[in-house]
Amino acid sequence: MNFNINPLQTSLENDIRHKIDLKTKPVGSLGQLEDIALQIALIQNTKTPTLIKPSIIVFAGDHGIAKKGEVNPYPQMVTQQMVFNFLRGGAAINAFSTQNNIDLKIVDAGVNYHFENIESLTNAKIDYGTKNYQDEPAMSLEQCEIAIKKGADIVTETHNNGCNVIGFGEMGIGNSSAAALLMSYFTKTPIKECVGAGTGLQKEAMNMKKEILASVFKKYTPSSPIEALSTFGGFEIAMIVGAILRAAELKMTILIDGFIVTSALLVANEIHKNAIDYCIFAHISKEQGHKKMLDFLEKKPVVSLDMRLGEGTGVAVAYPIIESAIAFFNTMASFEDAGITGNL
Repeated sequence: MNFNINPLQTSLENDIRHKIDLKTKPVGSLGQLEDIALQIALIQNTKTPTLIKPSIIVFAGDHGIAKKGEVNPYPQMVTQQMVFNFLRGGAAINAFSTQNNIDLKIVDAGVNYHFENIESLTNAKIDYGTKNYQDEPAMSLEQCEIAIKKGADIVTETHNNGCNVIGFGEMGIGNSSAAALLMSYFTKTPIKECVGAGTGLQKEAMNMKKEILASVFKKYTPSSPIEALSTFGGFEIAMIVGAILRAAELKMTILIDGFIVTSALLVANEIHKNAIDYCIFAHISKEQGHKKMLDFLEKKPVVSLDMRLGEGTGVAVAYPIIESAIAFFNTMASFEDAGITGNL
């Protein structure tokens, strides 16, 4: 549970800013691309940053509350069905990852299904779904800590294979409820303002979801980030917490997806404040709580496309823009290189 995450080194910051400002353009005219280039250069502590073997890890897990079907329009079995869809290459995240040459790994964090040995599926199962937090905490503290460690270990393996830029996705019917509960706990936002449509609830069902989750939130008084995660979270969310913390410890550039992944970041941020410095927020989800999360963290998304699918799709779609930031930083001429006298 101990992660040694260093703050970003700033010894090269003035040199990096100078390099950006002397490109053949008006100062600041590439907007957020300049901020992204600066952040990645600081993460890597170099004036020539590179993006190597980009990867997205999708963690899948089931949630006990979803068995009743009161907070989700789709049955719990859709989680296992979508895992098979990922493995067959038929999901949106497969399409976007292939398009942008991003390595994709699928992890069974705790799906309520017994998968036979499948070479393309990483088996990190903690249990066959969490408990229903209407009745008891979602998982034990021991299970939570094991999940965090497994997420960290998977990132270590990915890093050891040469990856230095990584994003995370998730699949789990009911996980928008867990994310809303975590959001309310960490941001102190009233729970009913954190609840969204998830996989597509209509107004009446949304109102029921708000009432159920408000009742759940009142039932518990967690006293630490880990206790909150074990009470409200999912195995996939807990693994993403560990994955974020280890990726930051390894000085990787971390691309944050939407509502569910950002709820994991809220936990990671409480465990270690330096972790967020390694994160770039790929997009803003249409799930209503996500904007409030980003406002709380004081972060801007790279793109806004009204997406709310999850799976890491926001990361995959935004990745070419991240590449563009590094491309201009490394290859665009300076005024001196181009023989242009007088900055624009």
